[in-house]
Amino acid sequence: MCGRFALYSPYPKLSRALPLPLESGEPAPRYNVAPGTWITTVRHPRDDAPLVIDAVWWGYRPHWAKEKAPEPINATVEKVATSNYFRGAFAHQRCLVPADGWYEWLLVDGKKQPHFLCREDREPIWLAGIWSERPDGKPGCAILTEPARGVAEEIHSRMPLALDAESLEPWLDPHLTDRETIRHVVHHLPAERITHWPVSTRVNWPANDDAGLIKRQ
Repeated sequence: MCGRFALYSPYPKLSRALPLPLESGEPAPRYNVAPGTWITTVRHPRDDAPLVIDAVWWGYRPHWAKEKAPEPINATVEKVATSNYFRGAFAHQRCLVPADGWYEWLLVDGKKQPHFLCREDREPIWLAGIWSERPDGKPGCAILTEPARGVAEEIHSRMPLALDAESLEPWLDPHLTDRETIRHVVHHLPAERITHWPVSTRVNWPANDDAGLIKRQ
């Protein structure tokens, strides 16, 4: 799964990968991004709208869902294109969630040890997501997950779907709606580019949010 991540790269660094509209101000670095908060995404708010980088609620509940419908933070690659709950967003409302890395917990001697996973070269990671207008009229999203690959498999059985550079624009294209076409033009980041290390258990509490969280323990 993907339930906690960090984003501290400034907008100009993110714009190396995509033609992003640079904002006048920079968001504060976040080292402990938790579900149920506003997160940075890149998306087309409408099919004919230009690309934007904006805040979306991390919790997916489409506007047509009933009041007690689930509000997942993740959607699996195995079901996102076919599930009634997700397939409309998968076809028409895909987004990217920039991150510098994500956290996962490894059970060691009966205790959960958090690890930070990121790129070997420390470049930002682009996580595939879907979004939809929520019942309150504001956008909400879920991050896609896939079976863990490479060293990430040492920590958890699943990982967020991180895309390679050539897949970013096709993934965001709202006019690209066919499942098989998307599958052939969108590829995940090679597993060998991911590394990880153990970090402080302070990350277990979302109120802790500082650069010390990602330091090797």
